[in-house]
Amino acid sequence: MKSALWQGSWATRIRIASGLALFVFAFFHFINIGLGLFHTDYLHGMQDGRVAVTRHLIVSLILYTALLSHAGLALASVAQRRTLRMPFSTGLQIVLGLLIPLQLISHIIQTRYANLAYDVNDEMGYIIILMWPNSAIWMQSILLLLVWIHGCIGLHMWLRITSWWGKLAPYLIGIAVFVPSFALTGVLTEGRRIWMDFADEDLREQYIEHYNWPTPEQFQTMFSIKDNALMAFWFSLGVTALVYIGRKLWRRRHSVRIRYVHGPDIVAEKGMTLLEMSQANGIPHTALCGGKGRCTTCRVFVEDGADSLPPPSEVEARSLSAVDAPEGTRLACQIRPTEPITVFRVFRPDGGRNRAHASQGQERQLAVLFLDMRGFTARTTGQLPYDIVFLLNRFFDAIVPAITADGGVVDKYMGDGLLAVFETSDTESSAKAGLKAAMDVGRALQRFNQQLEAEGSPEIRIGMGLHLGDLVLGEIGAAGHASRTIIGDAVNVASRLEAETKGLGAELLVSAEVLRAAGIDCDRLDLSLFQLRGVADPVPALPVTRATELEGSVATPEQTILA
Repeated sequence: MKSALWQGSWATRIRIASGLALFVFAFFHFINIGLGLFHTDYLHGMQDGRVAVTRHLIVSLILYTALLSHAGLALASVAQRRTLRMPFSTGLQIVLGLLIPLQLISHIIQTRYANLAYDVNDEMGYIIILMWPNSAIWMQSILLLLVWIHGCIGLHMWLRITSWWGKLAPYLIGIAVFVPSFALTGVLTEGRRIWMDFADEDLREQYIEHYNWPTPEQFQTMFSIKDNALMAFWFSLGVTALVYIGRKLWRRRHSVRIRYVHGPDIVAEKGMTLLEMSQANGIPHTALCGGKGRCTTCRVFVEDGADSLPPPSEVEARSLSAVDAPEGTRLACQIRPTEPITVFRVFRPDGGRNRAHASQGQERQLAVLFLDMRGFTARTTGQLPYDIVFLLNRFFDAIVPAITADGGVVDKYMGDGLLAVFETSDTESSAKAGLKAAMDVGRALQRFNQQLEAEGSPEIRIGMGLHLGDLVLGEIGAAGHASRTIIGDAVNVASRLEAETKGLGAELLVSAEVLRAAGIDCDRLDLSLFQLRGVADPVPALPVTRATELEGSVATPEQTILA
């Protein structure tokens, strides 16, 4: 996961690293301010320790480099955007980031610059007296909130791809709310106390001497520097806007017109795929696989201008052939128009007014378990329907908790069998959950058979097929009556593997795809190749006589699939 967190260009990695450095600084700075809620000594004590670190030459260089590089790269990313259409969270983070310098520049000049240029003792008391009780205290409080919210959004956007972030987020929200609240409370408490002291003429003189209070001329100099710094910021912002507008005008001169049947008409930059053009202009365009050329749901019929498009690539041709697409049909995610074309979208996500978003489906790579009871027909011959239903419900009551406890969900029941899917955060955890569930089902069946034996009833035998592959999860059925289910080749393979267990006398067949995804070395395992009906290529799988023996079959003393 570390590589995933740090993937991207060098500019992206620098933005992440600089943002983390600034976030850590802000966190301890805000905690420091909050200590004013308890006692002034705590406030100044932590500040002395914090300043000893942050104002060390090397650390100061790191922090100011992080500040300038983070701001510069943010402006550069805005200038290079193709469109200002973006998710709300991204837009909010950019707006907050642009508002921060308006107050941060003044804060830095009145503290760090004043300390360096005029030897001002810029303790928290000095800063609070500067702001209290005029509007500056509110502006700096807003700065605190801007910095914290901006940082929290950035941290969330960065860590949301991890498997653990979603589990911790509900608890971290409490910390995210506590930190700025704690800091603001500390400011208010310390502000009231120190302002009462400052109202005393004798104490005021002591404070002025202690802080080496700047002279009016020195304040005027700092105000001039602040104005110049703000002017530089506005200049940078103007350059960013000019670059963005200039790039947009240049792209418009190198653009192409696309007409959608039933509207609208758009003008988009050459070099983008038709799907990217649709998304950039807010045109509803289904694409379940995310534009990878696998699902064909983004396909269009080119009514005019098809001759200007290059012939389909191997990937596009194979996908179109799989759905027996008529001539003139192309995949929007694969074509890059350079001349005007007219297209008809075969699937329109806005067409079904009563359909939820889930009806469009979601592609995932997950483990699926197909389970069937052996000899069910012979066992129930001559029994009353009530007895059959009672037996099935007892059987499912015994084994299904073993599946759900490991993160599985029963997708559907099929008489004396079931299909379960392990919809976890990633492929590896799904594979491990499927393996553990198979073993737990074996243990649950043993306990259930012991009950049947005590009742004088014959034991139940099962067969299971466990496979991992690409699935589409979505609502299937008539509008208003659709249920969420899964479809895909992985389901068929799991079903065929389960059928193979009959002839082998095995309780479980685990495909190599599941084992590899779980991080298990398949080279040392005794895998067999199975030519399954309806599956083009042979499927390597591991036969397991009893599901409870799976752990010993695949794990070395140093490795366990339960980890």
